[in-house]
Amino acid sequence: MAKILPTAVPGLQLRELHREDAAGYHELVQRNVAHLTKLGDYQEEVAAGAEEFAELFAEPVTAPVRFGVFLDGELVGRVDLVPVDPPKYGLGYWLSEDATGRGLATSAVAALLDYAGTELHGTDVFAGVTHGNVRSDALLERLGFEVVATFDNYRRFHRTLPRD
Repeated sequence: MAKILPTAVPGLQLRELHREDAAGYHELVQRNVAHLTKLGDYQEEVAAGAEEFAELFAEPVTAPVRFGVFLDGELVGRVDLVPVDPPKYGLGYWLSEDATGRGLATSAVAALLDYAGTELHGTDVFAGVTHGNVRSDALLERLGFEVVATFDNYRRFHRTLPRD
């Protein structure tokens, strides 16, 4: 059974991605090629085929860390926790271009952060944002992230998660 995380937005939920989601996810990526690559991000994601996503989504994990973002049952994006050095995690997220600008990404990431802290007992989350991605910068700042490093192509953000 797939792990499902509720969000504060009615009809918006996160659901763990599995092998059977690969074709739909691949289709969503292909519909958003220009959106995903305009800042140089997601080149590998765009180049991947449905079978590569199927293999990725079938990989065993100790806890769900890869979620589809579903709005009224329709896949509109993805949010991930990258277990780099648990209890420290990396964060990745994107939404279909037609789903942006409505607070959905903020709500999805907030739900994922809550899950990271309460169920995974995470302590820290880091995210990298390509220079020029002002919407992503703003999203992370709204959720309490702070810039901790600046590199040639991106800025690194950090947030400490609340302790129980």
